[in-house]
Amino acid sequence: MNNDLQLSTLLSFTSSSFSAHMTKTNELETSEQNAAERNAAQRSDSFQVATNLLLSFKYAGQGVSYAFRTQRNFRIHLIIGAIAMSLSLYFQLSAVACSIISLTIALVLVLELLNTALEAVVDLTVGREFHQLAKIAKDCAAGAVLIAAIAALMIAGVLLLPNILKAFF
Repeated sequence: MNNDLQLSTLLSFTSSSFSAHMTKTNELETSEQNAAERNAAQRSDSFQVATNLLLSFKYAGQGVSYAFRTQRNFRIHLIIGAIAMSLSLYFQLSAVACSIISLTIALVLVLELLNTALEAVVDLTVGREFHQLAKIAKDCAAGAVLIAAIAALMIAGVLLLPNILKAFF
């Protein structure tokens, strides 16, 4: 049995089908260019280099503001962190305990910001198409946030739970 394909079969497209394929390719490239131009117009500042320290802080604040406005989990982590810090101050935990709780809260928020940034980069790269590696990248970043959040809850529980139990029992 001969599995070899004939050369004419491999090259069996006509010039009209080739030109139709090229037209579709050009239309796709044009639509991608238009989308890129719209995105650049929406966030033209993102391609500029911060010329001074104040501008750097402004851009960093815009990133935190974006995450707060658009990421539900960032807001949830922020609220839970504020509750944990409030309880730490209310129960007058030691400076070391408050520092540990603050650091774990900061770690979760930082990882949430990195997760948001990674998701944006992956979306920018693959667009609206599904890609298994994009899914893996997003899932792993979300998993990192989950592990940090669980660790933060365990640390806050160990440090706060004895005082909470004393207050109610």
